[in-house]
Amino acid sequence: QFGLLTGLGALGLMVWLTATPHSRETEQKRLGMLVGFAFLTGSSTDAPQNPLTSLSSPPSIIPTAFLGTATIFACFSLSALYARRRSYLYLGGFLLSGLTLMLLSSLVNAFVRSSWLFTANLYVALMIMCGFVLFDTQLIIEKAESGDKDYIWHCVDLFLDFVNIFRELLMILGMSE
Repeated sequence: QFGLLTGLGALGLMVWLTATPHSRETEQKRLGMLVGFAFLTGSSTDAPQNPLTSLSSPPSIIPTAFLGTATIFACFSLSALYARRRSYLYLGGFLLSGLTLMLLSSLVNAFVRSSWLFTANLYVALMIMCGFVLFDTQLIIEKAESGDKDYIWHCVDLFLDFVNIFRELLMILGMSE
């Protein structure tokens, strides 16, 4: 129940952040929403009922997943920053198609209960989330070049990429223990 409430709170703050226009007058309020969103997202990731972060899990899983996520995120962000302009923007359609296929396979796996399909979904999800780091970083650069200076929403995009990679790594490391 704790994870559900914090997840709903994070979703509510994200919707509120989306509905609040970017301006000098709303900047502090939007930064507060961003901090609240980040806090609630982090709280829902480490929910007490989460078996991967329970007391039975080795304490090294969370720092290992965090360092792995930070390394992956930094490498893919730097790759997107130093690549030719717009070279990764074509990935958007492929990434969204991959997410759709993952959603369908997860739905099928809810009935089939295949551990192989679950594991395959984890690794494919990790690859897709890495692709989103490339795509979102270059998309933010292009938006900024065309005048979209909403750095708070751009931060949400990259934060969600980071959190999704962290969650996938956390589950992969939890399965290997």
